[in-house]
Amino acid sequence: MAEKESGKIYVVATPIGNLQDITFRAVEVLNNVDFIVCEDTRVSGILLSHYGIEKKLKVLNARNESRTTDEIIEEVKSGKDCALISDAGTPLISDPGSRLINKAVAEDINVAPVPGPSALTAALSVSGLPSSSFVFDGFLPQKKGRQKKLEQLSRESRTIVLYESTYRIEKLLKELSVYMPERTVVVCRELTKKFEDVWRGKPSELLEELPSKNTKGEFVVIISPLEWTDHDYSES
Repeated sequence: MAEKESGKIYVVATPIGNLQDITFRAVEVLNNVDFIVCEDTRVSGILLSHYGIEKKLKVLNARNESRTTDEIIEEVKSGKDCALISDAGTPLISDPGSRLINKAVAEDINVAPVPGPSALTAALSVSGLPSSSFVFDGFLPQKKGRQKKLEQLSRESRTIVLYESTYRIEKLLKELSVYMPERTVVVCRELTKKFEDVWRGKPSELLEELPSKNTKGEFVVIISPLEWTDHDYSES
């Protein structure tokens, strides 16, 4: 008897806020796979319920990734297709899953992207800052190595993109006012959601405005390149 062909892993981008920001193909894939791998069943359940998708869910997060990866790989090798999703946006962009995909590649399992929303590209698209070349550093270290990373970024000649949480956005702006006081900073909060905000200014200016702002939610922080000003754009 011939050995059963392995299944496929689809890496599926899901909305970062507005549930309508999902592709037709993503909905089709989620409907057709045998099971879905997600970070949190409660979060993903809202999206799946909205589109009437009922599938077996398997949790993969930073705490159990090492243990759960082998279980998922075995199911896929038995012929089952699965979709990997994150709580929001494109999986593996500052989200768990890299161990799973790395092992799938090593096992010659077909891994297919189903592209779509990403907070990273959404923020860049509305920032007004150069986006032809940029560096994405995700979340900065919370303690050890944070100051060293900020010193390195202060010498960066490209646009810088960071993620930050509601608990540390004020701390980050204070740090930027020390390490990069003259840079233009764009802070995007809760993109695509009902109360999305985009703030622009020097770090000190944004700190002055902060008390009047709603600082709950997830943030994308974009920092202009070294020695760049908005006057650098000229008519061709």
